[in-house]
Amino acid sequence: LGRSIVIEERYADVPLVDINRELMEWVVENLVKNAAEALPESGGRIEIAASHVPRDGVVEIRITDSGKGLTPAERRRVFTPGYSTKRKGWGLGLALSRRIVEEYHKGRLFVAWTEPGKGTTFAITLPST
Repeated sequence: LGRSIVIEERYADVPLVDINRELMEWVVENLVKNAAEALPESGGRIEIAASHVPRDGVVEIRITDSGKGLTPAERRRVFTPGYSTKRKGWGLGLALSRRIVEEYHKGRLFVAWTEPGKGTTFAITLPST
């Protein structure tokens, strides 16, 4: 993308989760690609973290960027098929990602945090085994 991007990874010990590896790799790749595209031309930071949330019985994956963030209206529509904040693209990546996580894996994909001009965190929760 011609940007200076720092990727930080933070992984805690987590229990196993029952996933289709290829599908979940695609979901994470899509979220990281979106995060990179949200960064300014000068670059920025992406953090990928995984942790166990015992009280909820889930493993949580968070992808946080220091990009442009989402407005409240964008946040409400971001998972709608055909909706995109980018000039090019079909607006299907997040809709399909959510469907893979929620319908196929019985998890959840949601915007955990966003602030215009500061960045966004997408979170995936998956039931632990």
